[in-house]
Amino acid sequence: MSESTVLVLGSDPSPKLDRLTGRAEVIYADEASLADLIPSADVLLAWDFTSDAIRDSWPSEGPKPRWVHTASAGVDRLLCPALIADDTLVTNARGVFEQPIAEYVAGLVIAMAKDFYGSWELQRQRRWRHRETLRVAGTRAVVVGSGPIGRAIGTTLQALGITVDIVGRRERSPDPSFGTVHASDALNGLLPQADWVVCAAPLTEATRDLFDRRAFDRMKPEARFINIGRGQLVVEDDLVAALRGWRIAAAALDVFQHEPLPEDSPLWDVPHLIISPHMSGDTLGWRDALAEQFQDNFDQWAAGEPLSNLVDKRLGYVPVR
Repeated sequence: MSESTVLVLGSDPSPKLDRLTGRAEVIYADEASLADLIPSADVLLAWDFTSDAIRDSWPSEGPKPRWVHTASAGVDRLLCPALIADDTLVTNARGVFEQPIAEYVAGLVIAMAKDFYGSWELQRQRRWRHRETLRVAGTRAVVVGSGPIGRAIGTTLQALGITVDIVGRRERSPDPSFGTVHASDALNGLLPQADWVVCAAPLTEATRDLFDRRAFDRMKPEARFINIGRGQLVVEDDLVAALRGWRIAAAALDVFQHEPLPEDSPLWDVPHLIISPHMSGDTLGWRDALAEQFQDNFDQWAAGEPLSNLVDKRLGYVPVR
């Protein structure tokens, strides 16, 4: 095929796209210039996957890219009615973040069980105070989200001796790793049994505000809650109330309704809450891995082959086959 035009949203830092040299013209856009450049592009790479600019700028008619790739697992920041209705293909970064996020969640589980935060605080105060901590093996986790990230979390927690119930959109049985993938309507019955509740679901209209007061009230007081999915999956005020009222024991959030988290957010001062700045999947070299993945997919696109990680735009994620 003739030289293509690849439009990249975001350039700080720029992706390493050396393999496209001589094969594609690569141009860069920021949020202000994106709308003017979209009609000239064959391919759009959402390198800045925190931006809503694609969703806000996507044209309802006229020329537009034939393929959009986002350098993230979630596609909620770019999907809009016009893009969903178009023939434009959408792919995501499935395969890059799964195991790093699973390791991050496992680290949080161990840190909470062994009260590392308490040890660090007592060390800062130069206080010697013996405590007893929780044993991880033999506990039970509910992982909400049965895609690759949720499954990686589940298998990693199983390696720690944790019994894992995994929840997806629909039931699947038998499942080679978990016996059964529970349907979403089973969540209410599973929450009271869980020592750990991990949210790894995609953001869709069905999952928005999934964890609200009713969900936290179903958990037992000893439960710990972790969200590495999307901030909009959790009603943050309800989580704050649950923690302040000791209705659950602790929580950890890596994603938030508003990012960066404002300095005046009440979340900063909530007891027994661990905050991290949307970094659970970001390990050394992750940007290079994202660039390589995009270029591998570009090779397939240029050869007329099916793209990897093709998103079902109406579902909002890559279906599990």
